[in-house]
Amino acid sequence: MTTPSGTLSLDDGAAHTAREIAQQPALWREVDRIVAGSRESLDAFVRPLVARGDLRVVLTGAGTSAFAGQVLQPALARRLGRRVDAIPTTDLVADPRGCLAEDVPTLLVSFARSGDSPESVAATALADQVLSEVHHLVITCNEQGRLAREHAELPKSHVLLMPAASNDRGFAMTSSFTCMTLAALLALGGSAYDGVAERLAEAVESICESDAVDRTVGALVARAPERIVFLGSGPLKGLAEESALKVLELTGGRLMAVSETSLGFRHGPKAVLNDRSVAVVYMSNDPYTRKYDQDISAELRGNLPAGSVVTVSAGPDAEADDNDAWPLPGLDGVEDVALALSAVVYAQLIALRASQALGLRADNPFPSGEVNRVVRGVTLHSLHN
Repeated sequence: MTTPSGTLSLDDGAAHTAREIAQQPALWREVDRIVAGSRESLDAFVRPLVARGDLRVVLTGAGTSAFAGQVLQPALARRLGRRVDAIPTTDLVADPRGCLAEDVPTLLVSFARSGDSPESVAATALADQVLSEVHHLVITCNEQGRLAREHAELPKSHVLLMPAASNDRGFAMTSSFTCMTLAALLALGGSAYDGVAERLAEAVESICESDAVDRTVGALVARAPERIVFLGSGPLKGLAEESALKVLELTGGRLMAVSETSLGFRHGPKAVLNDRSVAVVYMSNDPYTRKYDQDISAELRGNLPAGSVVTVSAGPDAEADDNDAWPLPGLDGVEDVALALSAVVYAQLIALRASQALGLRADNPFPSGEVNRVVRGVTLHSLHN
């Protein structure tokens, strides 16, 4: 697979990020094997819990890891037939009694790249303190992280380790995000997602091995936008949020990036648009939801200069010119929760190329340390009963 940002050396300051974007198809296949190999122990842990009608599932993480939960929540709620909520650790740690107000049996699914962020372990400890019964599924990329180590031997915990290479060395989470999200989907979603990892991998390989990246992403970044908007509905809302965060992170906050749903954008957030704005609309594979995505993309094409609105879609977009319809080949009919994992690669590449265009080092866009790869400066306070 070719490097999606062209030829890079370590001196470019983006080699780790470029490699970690490019390695995702291979890692998704490895995640598929990991989950399959852990199926017996996973089912022994998860199935008795899901069988309980009063179970609540909470998907938690910070930053990008929180958006993994946002992407997964609608699909897992349907598949499990149980209450599923996506709650960031940053919310849970700040207000545990509010976030966990109902004292019901709970499966807390924790996503963590390093497992060393202050809120990661604190969220699990607070859940244990506030709830009468809580079980922990820890999905992490770092076997040596505090979260993995503390839960490795606990009777009500199960640790699912991602491929070592997914513990991204670059500043921003890329392969760690997609690997953990895919792992949770396969682990909790069951046989409905058999074979999806291979389809996602083939789609991204097709994108990155063609000239599509230069023709689409390169052309968008060459417009030198001041603002970029990402829109998506259902599971693609979480994708839009993660996309905006990637751009903010890798451009050091110099390119304003916002996200919304296709319907929600008109209710105030549309005020962000000016003639130096571009918009990326993620098109749902659900025929009903897709109609709203088509409506907003058509409206935005009437508001913005030609070429400023692109759609990312597994199907045809009759409203778009060739360069404004970015393909997800071979993913027709795939649920949006899985579609998001291939679609996010476009946002990762936008962020990487915009970072390079601004003369930044994507592997460390904050060299002075005001924002860190693993969050620092958090003081954890005791919760008194």
